[in-house]
Amino acid sequence: QVQLVESGGGLVQPGGSLRLSCAASGSVFSLSTMGWYRQAPGKQRELVADITRNGIPNYPDSVKGRFTISRDNAKNMVYLQMNSLKPEDTAVYYCNLRVASVNAWGQGTQVTVSS
Repeated sequence: QVQLVESGGGLVQPGGSLRLSCAASGSVFSLSTMGWYRQAPGKQRELVADITRNGIPNYPDSVKGRFTISRDNAKNMVYLQMNSLKPEDTAVYYCNLRVASVNAWGQGTQVTVSS
């Protein structure tokens, strides 16, 4: 069974940076597409970034050039480096693992961008 645990959220001023981490248990990590999603109050969950098992990243236009996703298959870790943060980036950020019939989520970590 896959378990995902996020860390690294917090309060940051506009223009600041945060690095989120996600630790995955189980044996399928290296075969999986890993993603970061976010959900702001009253809004739907949306993709922030994902990365294939071969390390190919994908970003929506809203974060392209500001966020960077990376993974370490040896450590079963995925990271999200967030730079030039804006108030509209405020949300709960979730780690996601997808492979075959498995679609697992972490519990989320709060990111608040405010002065």
